[in-house]
Amino acid sequence: MKFVSLFLVGSLMFTAQMTFAADKIRIGYSGATITNSMLWVTHEAKLFEKNGIDAEILYLQTTLGQTAMIAGEIQMCVYSASLLTPARLQGADVVMLLSFLHKPTYRLVVKPEIRSVADLKGKRFGVTRFGTVSDWTTRLLLAKLGLDAEKDVTLIQTGDVPIMVNALATGKTIDAAIMQPPYDKKLTAQGLRVLLNMQEMDVVLQQTGLNTTQKFISRHTDVVRRAVKSMIDGIHFMRGNPAVAKRAISKHMQIKDERELEESYQLLRSFIQPKPYPNLDGFKPIFEEAGKRLPAAKTANARDFVDTRFLEEFDKSGYIDGLYR
Repeated sequence: MKFVSLFLVGSLMFTAQMTFAADKIRIGYSGATITNSMLWVTHEAKLFEKNGIDAEILYLQTTLGQTAMIAGEIQMCVYSASLLTPARLQGADVVMLLSFLHKPTYRLVVKPEIRSVADLKGKRFGVTRFGTVSDWTTRLLLAKLGLDAEKDVTLIQTGDVPIMVNALATGKTIDAAIMQPPYDKKLTAQGLRVLLNMQEMDVVLQQTGLNTTQKFISRHTDVVRRAVKSMIDGIHFMRGNPAVAKRAISKHMQIKDERELEESYQLLRSFIQPKPYPNLDGFKPIFEEAGKRLPAAKTANARDFVDTRFLEEFDKSGYIDGLYR
């Protein structure tokens, strides 16, 4: 009987371990910028764990994250609709689950001698890499300013944001670039100028969001549901726990200055919505730009690029509203 009892206890312990084992997923992000920071905050607050997910977050340079996700090497990735859209137009089964940002937070930082939009003609603009949000947003801004990205300026790939910051600071290879806080402040402290603030412009552009593949959704529906819930919880947590949020931002963006941390945190609060639906109108400028190279973009429907079923589920059930009561 003792043997049977021990066997039963052991079996129950094993069953419990199997029942409560967290689902392991890998989530990539494309750069050390404030628009990616909700992933860091959610992870720092252990909200994935709370929802039964063992999440490993990985920094993967720009397009590498999407490539790894399509290949199944990671399961989700935080990056922009401007990267997702061409991939889907060409057959990839990538979709955006929720949005972190659909209004650019960039500042156009320029060398001191550039005093007006007219002075931008003939200048060298830095972008991280072609096809990234940096590239697409720069092209959109130039079009808004009446400049042709192919004829009026030269676009130069610099590499990741910190490299682009250094390139603009020295002024040897580029004359201008769009920058998010706190990088704009670092550059103005060195004598450069902010020519304009895109947050003050009438620009709607779907940018950073949490993305995955339809294949992963179909095979691991509940994991995706819990990942979306984790991010919803993270947004609520971020608003009430600035110390943890700033700790996550500091860790991933290497910001030590308390004033810069506070500014970054307040910027995050300003653009993150409690109900983070992708902005379908924000896909229109992406389709317009993509249509120059991909004819399918001209008839594309933004609804085909998002999958908000899980977000809608938590919204319609009253779960999200309940967090803020």
